[in-house]
Amino acid sequence: MTHDVIVIGGSYAGMAAALQLLRARRKVLVIDAGKRRNRFADASHGFLGQDGVNPGEIARKAREQLSAYPTLTWVEGIAEKAEGEKDAFVVTTADGLLRHDGRRLLFATGVSDTLPEIEGLGERWGRSVFHCPYCHGYELDQGRIGCIATGPMSLHQAQLLPEWGEVTLFLNGSFAPDEAQRTDLTARGVTIEETPVASLEGEADVRLADGRLLQFAGLFTASRVSPSSPIAERLGCTLEETPFGMQIQTDAMKETTIPGAFACGDAARVPHSVSLAVGDGAWAGAQLHRSLVF
Repeated sequence: MTHDVIVIGGSYAGMAAALQLLRARRKVLVIDAGKRRNRFADASHGFLGQDGVNPGEIARKAREQLSAYPTLTWVEGIAEKAEGEKDAFVVTTADGLLRHDGRRLLFATGVSDTLPEIEGLGERWGRSVFHCPYCHGYELDQGRIGCIATGPMSLHQAQLLPEWGEVTLFLNGSFAPDEAQRTDLTARGVTIEETPVASLEGEADVRLADGRLLQFAGLFTASRVSPSSPIAERLGCTLEETPFGMQIQTDAMKETTIPGAFACGDAARVPHSVSLAVGDGAWAGAQLHRSLVF
């Protein structure tokens, strides 16, 4: 069977796109590896109507609603290879056993985070170490906040975070603020810590290289991101650099540099959140439908 659209990635953006297409009675195949980026978080915030809901529950309910549409096919697996051209794409799963034909492709693969190499940080990611204050800042109850710098962009994060609590910026050797920047941070009440971070302990405690242990309600850092699968790049889609890392380049209609192949969600836009991914996916789904019609 030839599907109208093959969606690679069945998280929030991919399902939002699929929903628009299914409601237009189009045949949609979703191939999903089951690794949501926010799978480590207990609650999702800032998404209207779903504030505080477990992100896994949001995804489960969304898939349940999609399953009510008879033109949906859902495959659990990893899409390994995409080839072909507009109206004649072929996607092969990682086991090499399944080949799927589709007129259009949508890459909604999400992104992978490259985190600072600090002992204890990885296992706290999404639980007490975050990247988005709009998603997690309120729950810190205006307590002490640590911001672990990863580069010059961390300056902006440190300038914003005082909205949610008393902030300490750990430069950690990643960049050196100039005098004007230091003056601005001080005026915002931000403490600048020059001593490198040795490890994270407890819930959100920072052990410095000189042995000091500083306690916080929560920590923020800026990861570097890249599409979680190389499948779009292997097809020939152009990637572009953003302040957050690499993403799939698209035009205003969410089409990549390969005609007939589209991309949406975290893999194709910044900044990142569940609500923004859903909106981007809904827009991409509508544009995919229009490309099939016109």
